[in-house]
Amino acid sequence: MAKQRPAKPDLIAAIATAPGRGGIGVVRVSGPDIGPLARAILGRVPEPRHATFCRFLDGEGGALDEGIALHFAAPHSFTGENVLELQGHGGPVVLGLILRRCVELGARLAEPGEFTRRAYLNGKLDLAQAEAVADLIDASSSEAARSAVRSLSGAFSVRIAELVEALTRLRMLVEATLDFPEEEIDFLRDADAFGRLDAIDVSLQAVRAQARQGALLREGLTVVLIGQPNVGKSSLLNQLAGFEAAIVTEFAGTTRDTVREAIQIEGVPLHIIDTAGLRETEDAVEIIGIARTWAALENADVALLLVDAAHGVGVEEANILTRLPSVARLTIHNKIDATGEPPRLLGDEIWLSARTGAGVDLLRGKLLEAAGWQTVGEGAFMARARHLEALARGAAHLAAARELTAQLELFAEELRLAQATLSEITGEFTADDLLGEIFSTFCIGK
Repeated sequence: MAKQRPAKPDLIAAIATAPGRGGIGVVRVSGPDIGPLARAILGRVPEPRHATFCRFLDGEGGALDEGIALHFAAPHSFTGENVLELQGHGGPVVLGLILRRCVELGARLAEPGEFTRRAYLNGKLDLAQAEAVADLIDASSSEAARSAVRSLSGAFSVRIAELVEALTRLRMLVEATLDFPEEEIDFLRDADAFGRLDAIDVSLQAVRAQARQGALLREGLTVVLIGQPNVGKSSLLNQLAGFEAAIVTEFAGTTRDTVREAIQIEGVPLHIIDTAGLRETEDAVEIIGIARTWAALENADVALLLVDAAHGVGVEEANILTRLPSVARLTIHNKIDATGEPPRLLGDEIWLSARTGAGVDLLRGKLLEAAGWQTVGEGAFMARARHLEALARGAAHLAAARELTAQLELFAEELRLAQATLSEITGEFTADDLLGEIFSTFCIGK
């Protein structure tokens, strides 16, 4: 479904800065005509794109606040409409008064993401760029922020547009041959149609790889530490976090609930969960903690099974492994400081000391490998699950097309489906319910 512009866009307003106190707060207004509101609250319509010092007036002409007014005339604004920004003092009470005054003057409260949605509907951003606005705000690492900026600047969209354009040219070539059934295969072969298909497939796989890296930067990796009590799970969490996030004692069963800590490895967010030791127990509190351990594993990307390096994987650890859900797993032989062994990596097993930190760098590298992370520098795009799913469906349609080269009508149809699927990413064909779902996750005022 092609995107539709609203028939009669109204005036919307919202506080655009974060909740709480600050030196500066911004109330943003957007719509087809901000003139009457500006004259009522400012006494004039500020000159476009010039910062103007003004008093913000209430209904009786008294001052609510004073600050800077900025007027961005359509179409040269974020939303593509006329936009007025009132930059005053950042107290929640005064910002609330200014916003209430805007509502009195005919604006309505903006819905979450409505400013960005209008930017998309007015052609200022495509859908992938619009999503990157929220991803940039939510970025949990500098690498994630850089990836979001790349998508916001259009790098991801350009790659998708190149794929769509290549598919369009190939479709034109294929469909032009359908009127000449006696010569179609030879004609396509002479025009290198199948070579073009191969080139599109290679480009699509490269984009998928970059998008997967961006999705990892956005979502991060959930890592759950499991094992018997007193095997060093909390010590390892503290080593990875770089500070004492969990209490460590020599007594078994100290950790009775899940302890969560967010860290970064080469900019990739990792959500580390320390859990209660897995063992048979009559302690009611510990039983609840063990149940939460198994629940955490259901949503894990990687499970780290810690064992004492002195005895390795025993019967109890083997029982734990048999109960693990389908999840990537690494076995950590801890306490090599007591056994005198050197840190080492062998397949999916790592020997280290959570107490001294020896070998922990091996674990960090292995976690990135388990996540599928590859150092791509500035090449990653901030991507969402829907982008990855669309890219996968596009690749599937190309694979189907390859199997149908002798049946040109079906071959052309698979190319059309691949093109339409990739166009969903930038919003050229997007259902209204998907738009509602996407923009509902945005901040109000963005």
